[in-house]
Amino acid sequence: MFEIRVIDKFSAAHRLVGYEGNCERIHGHNYKVEVRVSSSELNKVGLVIDFRVLKQLLKRILKDMDHNYLNDLNIFKDQNPSAENIARYIYNRLVEDIPHSVKVSTVRVWENDDCCAAYRKEGN
Repeated sequence: MFEIRVIDKFSAAHRLVGYEGNCERIHGHNYKVEVRVSSSELNKVGLVIDFRVLKQLLKRILKDMDHNYLNDLNIFKDQNPSAENIARYIYNRLVEDIPHSVKVSTVRVWENDDCCAAYRKEGN
């Protein structure tokens, strides 16, 4: 099994409704997003997927969140924009857009240098 990863960043504000503590108030993060994809086969060029293509797919998803108040976005109307939920959202969007021969392994969302959440489908 081959695996590659790309990393990108975005900045946004959010609040965690129902959280008892500072994070219930509006605050922001410079998020780092790490995407890992895998395949048991390489394409005709010898790649899982071109890094550039994977980065473009990720950038397209992050563009909708960058410099926004995440709680106002439709995708987070019924759930808190926690790092966990952001990771799941990015994962699900990537699965829609990535070639079928490539499997999204894991999406990690870092709120800072010390804290991140990851999402992957059960069994990955």
